[in-house]
Amino acid sequence: MNEKIKAKKILKILNKIYPNTPIPLNHSNKFTLLTSVLLSAQCTDLNVNNVTKNIYPKYNKPEHFVKLGRKKIEKLIKSIGIFRIKAKSIYLMSKLLLEKHGGKVPKNFEELEKLPGVGHKTASVVMSQGFGIPAFAVDTHIHRLAQRWGITNGKSVIQTEVDLKKLFPKKTWNKLHLQIIYYGREFCKARECFGLTCKICTTCYPNRKNPIKTKKA
Repeated sequence: MNEKIKAKKILKILNKIYPNTPIPLNHSNKFTLLTSVLLSAQCTDLNVNNVTKNIYPKYNKPEHFVKLGRKKIEKLIKSIGIFRIKAKSIYLMSKLLLEKHGGKVPKNFEELEKLPGVGHKTASVVMSQGFGIPAFAVDTHIHRLAQRWGITNGKSVIQTEVDLKKLFPKKTWNKLHLQIIYYGREFCKARECFGLTCKICTTCYPNRKNPIKTKKA
């Protein structure tokens, strides 16, 4: 079974299981979405939502965080991993948004990726979920699943993103990113499926007998 056939089968399974894909990170505007995505690095969406539910009702604009300053931001997000680094990024990002973009989140990859703490994956999430512009945000989880399902042999998330964009229609990218994440959490977990038990793994590799080892990004 080649990659294109696998991609069609995967899309069919995912559309059946996840016809709707709500955005997992709670937010009230594009700035809070950007902030939540930045906070979600090395942290669960649930933990981010638990922290931001007490922040966003009061602080939800760049000027709010600039006024707070780094130390106060640290106190607000201290239960999140690498909170000092993230607090610094949020403060500097907010400052730059006010100085260069009138407090608005820019609507293109180039300007988004110039913001402190914002990499390509974060920019992709904001472009797709915030602006509805086709983007395929590939993180280490999607990279692992794509390898398991035999639709990439990329050694990095960058290569995996290139491969997946070639296989799946552009109009599916925004929804597909979330569908794969939801599926991985529910059915194809890192330490449970091992490429042997879930519906997608058994569809792509019906005769697979041994656990699949994925190359870390």
